[in-house]
Amino acid sequence: MIKVTVWNECRHEKEDADVQEVYPETIGGCIVDNLKPYGFDLTLSTLDDPQQGWPDALIESTEVAIWWGHRYHDELSDALIDKLQARVLAGMGLIVLHSGHHAKLFKRLMGTSCNLSWREAEGGERERVWCLKPSHPIAYNIPPYLELPQSEMYGEPFDIPEPDELIFNSWYQGGEVLRSGCTFQRGRGRIFFFAPGHETFPIYRNEHIMQILANAIAWAHQPHQSGWNLGNWGRPIPLEAGAPKQTYYKKPRKLMLAEKAEKAAKAKK
Repeated sequence: MIKVTVWNECRHEKEDADVQEVYPETIGGCIVDNLKPYGFDLTLSTLDDPQQGWPDALIESTEVAIWWGHRYHDELSDALIDKLQARVLAGMGLIVLHSGHHAKLFKRLMGTSCNLSWREAEGGERERVWCLKPSHPIAYNIPPYLELPQSEMYGEPFDIPEPDELIFNSWYQGGEVLRSGCTFQRGRGRIFFFAPGHETFPIYRNEHIMQILANAIAWAHQPHQSGWNLGNWGRPIPLEAGAPKQTYYKKPRKLMLAEKAEKAAKAKK
């Protein structure tokens, strides 16, 4: 059973009546409730929980994280982001939803601003989500396109690195388009960004949206833990007999150079 943590900023639900009306159980609660039939081991956490929703034990045990945040990205501590980044590099899957494109963790992993164009039209506008790779595991049981009657426009240019795979592309009623379902690999961790999910529209009650999230969890789950994590692998002893060896591998380079300079100076006296 895959251990999934759904992390929800959960401030809109406390501050905005229109969000409370659409998601009385909170956005994260809705996602958890609708993922239960898929058989995952689900944990719900929020920004206002102890350790900002990420105690060390939960970071260590989470196999796939789902991330929904919006207004308060900057409140998350850099030390926490360091820990979460390390877990992704070690193999924790990460699914970043909607306005999570500006999450500290996502921007850190992408290495770009992750800016895009946007429009929050009154009452929303129609979004058509096209499935570009129907054979991909994330697209399992998904029709050729989804029609979302109410959505927030997210459009290009989207400042992200070239995705490893582009699974979904969205068209909006106003004419804009967006790479709305993208995969990335960082270290051993698999990452999926999925754009639909504005807080005032019931997008996470759509059965196809939830199927995509369930598929993404299965895809992002690390298939095995054998081998090793990529690190700064110093190899002072060569594999081949007779090859040159690294002599000063136990000393920092600056110290090594200082010792060499001191030795050379003494030799001149």
